[in-house]
Amino acid sequence: MGSLAAVFFDMDGLLVDTEPIWTIAENEAAARFGRAFTPAMKRAMIGHGIDTAVPIMVSMLGLPTSAIEETARFLLRRSAELFREPGVIVAQPGALELLAVLRARGVPTALVSSSFRDLMEPVLEVVGRDLFAATVAGDEVVRRKPDPEPYLTAAGLLGVDPRRCAVLEDSVSGALAGVAAGCATVLVPSMPELPADGQAGDGQTGDGDAGPPPGVAAVVGSLHDVSPELLEELLAARPAPA
Repeated sequence: MGSLAAVFFDMDGLLVDTEPIWTIAENEAAARFGRAFTPAMKRAMIGHGIDTAVPIMVSMLGLPTSAIEETARFLLRRSAELFREPGVIVAQPGALELLAVLRARGVPTALVSSSFRDLMEPVLEVVGRDLFAATVAGDEVVRRKPDPEPYLTAAGLLGVDPRRCAVLEDSVSGALAGVAAGCATVLVPSMPELPADGQAGDGQTGDGDAGPPPGVAAVVGSLHDVSPELLEELLAARPAPA
């Protein structure tokens, strides 16, 4: 249909509600050092791959850098255990409906995550791997989000121009990756502190707090607000490439 070549979905917080699972592991990791995991730490870490999230966590916990490797190993092991518990993987509202509409319209989709393949596989088993023409995990690229490499890799796997693709993200870090890849990027915030329900503008919200990154095409409240027609409109509204 139209100019929309593909749609790329983030995983944690966008496609599925895995953040509570990560939070359990993060709380346990902090407790192992006799520390408390806080909402401020969660906000700082969301959207990062484990290689950048763990140093943030360790620093905010007041631990030495020598704790980074041990903490990363624990989080990966514990999260993999939790991801495979029956019933813990839950699709975000509107996710499966949007995937079904895109499939019916013949628009290919890809799942692009900073999470490693061991964590992506349980999600694909629940959501349905047949819904995605390609998948890119965090341990399959050299540079993770906010670098554009994951989304450029997905576009390459599908053989499409990233400038004709849309990215759906729940975090600022992921949105930065989508914008840098040249995709029409829609932010669907999963954290209350992020803006929602409105077109992206000058990077500021009305109350002066930091808003979506420059270049984000739109900010919406949920995936129920995303449609192929909206994505086509966002692509059409962009300036033609030089």
